[in-house]
Amino acid sequence: MKNKILVDVVKSKSLVIPLYLYRLREKLDLTYEEFIVVMYLYNSSNPLLFDINKISDDLGMDTTALMNLIDTLSSKNIIDFKVIPNEKKVMEEYLSLDNFYERISLLLMDENSQEEDDKNIFSMIEQEFGRTLSPMEYEIVKAWLEGNIKEEIIACALKEATMNGVSNLRYIDKILYEWEKKGLDTKEKVENYLSNYKKKQEKNEKKVDIYDWDEWLDENED
Repeated sequence: MKNKILVDVVKSKSLVIPLYLYRLREKLDLTYEEFIVVMYLYNSSNPLLFDINKISDDLGMDTTALMNLIDTLSSKNIIDFKVIPNEKKVMEEYLSLDNFYERISLLLMDENSQEEDDKNIFSMIEQEFGRTLSPMEYEIVKAWLEGNIKEEIIACALKEATMNGVSNLRYIDKILYEWEKKGLDTKEKVENYLSNYKKKQEKNEKKVDIYDWDEWLDENED
């Protein structure tokens, strides 16, 4: 099992592992062995006096393997070495997690920012529809976001639906599907595509203010 070392250490030691830190392990590009070392330091004082033999004994790891892990964590900018004078003014080497805490803070800020962005598109749709989204509609929008459809693209499709006097997600979903097939993955590409469509229609002496999604939906009806 890939996390066997994690399970073994947790069983043998009183090691506190916050769920949010475990959840961010992959984003920090940490192996399970590296994560164990970080959690050991997390549960110790920060900074921690660097005693390779004590850490090796506590974690049940070979000192050579442990040193390799510490070197890797240092190169990944997760831990840092600090030289601090002790009570006798003798300089001693410590391991610090300051870099780790800074990176965790940035990751959490990014997650909060993404959550706020997601909330914005939900609010935007509800405002345009003039009502609260149903649980099923909420899941549909959530699926768009999880499918890496950008919020700005959803906002463009919402605008198209509103301009056509339609306020349902099926209509928007069809628009998003069409744009995805055409590779329209940015707001600029969508705007250029719609602009070119209108110019083409005007050349044919057919005045068009908006894309005729009703016609497209009729042609592509299941």
